[in-house]
Amino acid sequence: MGDNQSSMKRNLEIISIMIRKALWAQIILAMILGLSVGLLLSPEGGALVSKDMSLAIASWLKLPGSIFLNLIQMVVIPLIISSIILGICSSGDPDYLKRVGLRIFPYFLGTTTIAVSIGVVLALLIEPGAYIDSNLLSSSGAQASAIGIKALETTSAPEQIAALIPTNITEANIKRNMLQIVIFSIIVGVAVMSLSKEKMQPFLSFGESIQEIALKIVSWAMLLAPYAVFGLLADITIRVGFEAIVGVSVYVGTVLLGLISLLAFYLLIVKFVAKKNILSFIKSVREVQLLAFSTSSSAAVMPLSMKTATQKLNVKPAISKFIVPLGATVNMDGTALYQVVAALFLTQVYGIDLSAIEVIILVLTTVGASIGSPSTPGVGIVILATILQGLGIPPSGIALIIGVDRILDMCRTTVNVTGDLTACSVMNKLLEEPTTKQTAKA
Repeated sequence: MGDNQSSMKRNLEIISIMIRKALWAQIILAMILGLSVGLLLSPEGGALVSKDMSLAIASWLKLPGSIFLNLIQMVVIPLIISSIILGICSSGDPDYLKRVGLRIFPYFLGTTTIAVSIGVVLALLIEPGAYIDSNLLSSSGAQASAIGIKALETTSAPEQIAALIPTNITEANIKRNMLQIVIFSIIVGVAVMSLSKEKMQPFLSFGESIQEIALKIVSWAMLLAPYAVFGLLADITIRVGFEAIVGVSVYVGTVLLGLISLLAFYLLIVKFVAKKNILSFIKSVREVQLLAFSTSSSAAVMPLSMKTATQKLNVKPAISKFIVPLGATVNMDGTALYQVVAALFLTQVYGIDLSAIEVIILVLTTVGASIGSPSTPGVGIVILATILQGLGIPPSGIALIIGVDRILDMCRTTVNVTGDLTACSVMNKLLEEPTTKQTAKA
């Protein structure tokens, strides 16, 4: 009996130490507590308090999460700009930069296309729209006015291409146009690399200082991470409850199945292209995945992603500093998959039959719309409104899925950041120097 008690005490001590030192353990504990508190206070769950009181409590519980996200968003743009410029210049070789660019952009385009294709196949096979309750459809119009989502204005392809070059970086900053900021950073980085070493060094020192300041602020924000996770999950559980999920459960299941399939595809890439052990890769990226799941923001986990890529996946700093900020803007495979499933789901709900050509156009539109989407929570819904415009679906249809969007947002953000770290591992392997390979074989 005494041995059992001492053994249990040792196990509890080990768990306690692990929770204190391991961020992933703290986040898991915070997730469990947040979901539990949310269910107890939810009007559809434990209903320990009135609905108005539960919403008031939810707002206060969310406060640490809001502060956490705001701190990250405060420094994310200077961090992206400095990281990309330093990543480009740290290679010190224009040919190396060219090799990275010629590989990473086709890679991003290819994985996004595969992600969208997975979504199309699952949505057409499962037909989640056929399971929708007609009562939800009839009430969606009344809900739409309360949501206040407006479809984005459409512009011609030449105008969109020209708009990639920011005429005013301050305006791009204010509008959070991350793709413009990334392109600005790449152009500046290439220009800096073309300077002489004497002229380049002061600018690089300034960039390194900016990056260090941003990372210091991020490290302060990370102290709030477990509390932020607890508050954000408690808040969403109180507000959403289970009723909204049950109503569109087949749709939710289709999206989740697609994201799991995409995650499995990434692991195959890790195994056969990056030549890494799958279990080791999963263990290395779990903290990033948990934080991404909890915050629904690729930008919020970008510093942790770069640190994980460099320290745990042994990716060269020049690659991680370039690909992670770029991937947080361009490589949004989980978002693209979700958007195409949601669009096809709503076409099925409203009885709109799409031809093969229209499905292909939807795929191309989704791939284009996902590239450059801001890495902030809830942005997928806004982009989806644009896609729906071209399919003849009323924007009010979004009211059917808005209730479960935050939950799916958490899942697709997890997949997005996993895709970025997979890309880092792949590029690190593909750009491995021949001498390194020969040494490894020897």
